[in-house]
Amino acid sequence: MGGESFMELTISNLTKEFGTLRAVDHVNFTMTNGVYGLLGVNGAGKTTLMRMLTTLIKPTSGEILWDRQDVYAMDGQYRKLLGYLPQDFGYYPDFSIYDYLMYIASIKGIRPTVAKERVKLLLKQVGLVRARHKKMKTLSGGMKRRAGIAQAMLNDPKILILDEPTAGLDPSERIRFRNLISELSEDRIVLLSTHIVSDIEYIANEILLMKDGCITMSGTAEEIVASMPEKVWTFTVPKAQIDAYLKAYKVANVKTVPGGAELRVLSPVRPNSSAVEAEPNLEDAFLYHFGESAGEDDGVV
Repeated sequence: MGGESFMELTISNLTKEFGTLRAVDHVNFTMTNGVYGLLGVNGAGKTTLMRMLTTLIKPTSGEILWDRQDVYAMDGQYRKLLGYLPQDFGYYPDFSIYDYLMYIASIKGIRPTVAKERVKLLLKQVGLVRARHKKMKTLSGGMKRRAGIAQAMLNDPKILILDEPTAGLDPSERIRFRNLISELSEDRIVLLSTHIVSDIEYIANEILLMKDGCITMSGTAEEIVASMPEKVWTFTVPKAQIDAYLKAYKVANVKTVPGGAELRVLSPVRPNSSAVEAEPNLEDAFLYHFGESAGEDDGVV
């Protein structure tokens, strides 16, 4: 990455309190070019952190610096560098995708001649050229999200913030979305929050684990997997024994097989005489750090 396009977003002791609830608790990290995955269960504080990064809400204490300048002091100058896709983004249902993007471009202060070219390019990039005259209200979840990404990219942002961008998408749309994020991440900072491991496992340069408002760990997927002291085991048990294992161990997966189930279990010692040690993955690490499996349900905070 060339020196000219070096960028740095620094978060220092960032805290946000809502009454007695501390939603974000003394968070510190620095981001440069690349994809950052913010991984945590619903209610961990991910959305609150992202809303502060977009200056939609102010922190109770701490600071956010862009190339050593306070982003709240930079105000509009900082927001020009931002692209943001919230979980539920607003749109006029009767607008076509093209009209919606042109409308957002005008709000962002992009000149019509520039906007036309930019919209044309982005429609191609997100695969919506043929659907550009479809009304927003008729779009599938995946198409809507792609239109959302396009609006976040209109001003060619240096910082792209995506809050649970794959919520409600089917598996094939998720894959398409991941590939798109990868393509868009060149020469910019991308921060993507999710509670679904597969969203970021292969595209994030760094993963930040967030729990109870704190960043509990950060590193590459490999480093986070390696940090787990427990081993991973697989073995088959009769149906009658499944519940006992679910109560006694952290169970990463239950796969039904004839006469019982194949369990994937986290344990420092062999949980069963027939247990075979398995290669740990990020899903296992998620279970270890958060005490629950990476679910598919959607929520906010």
